[in-house]
Amino acid sequence: MGGPATVLRTLTLIAGVAAAAATLAAPIRADMMGNAFLMALTNAGVSYSQPATTMALGQSVCPMLFQPGGSFDSIASKVAENTGLSHDAAGVFTIIAIATYCPAVLALPNRLQA
Repeated sequence: MGGPATVLRTLTLIAGVAAAAATLAAPIRADMMGNAFLMALTNAGVSYSQPATTMALGQSVCPMLFQPGGSFDSIASKVAENTGLSHDAAGVFTIIAIATYCPAVLALPNRLQA
């Protein structure tokens, strides 16, 4: 997936974008969060063809974390199955989705373990 340094850089970038977008009004915030998500995917080299579908899948990652068996690896596998992305690219997608749509999860102990 590019190693811990790449993941950390991606999370830092997304956290900054997400924090900036969080200050806007609700309807604008949704658009800004979606745009930030798509921009982060593009910057990370994760390709997508349908922005609306890609944003919807990104938004679905957070609820999946709290379902039984919801782990980073299980979600990345589902993303890979649904999109045809490699497992590594699906992992990057999942990291970006979490950092964009539910960054507080990053502070929860053991929430992202397999």
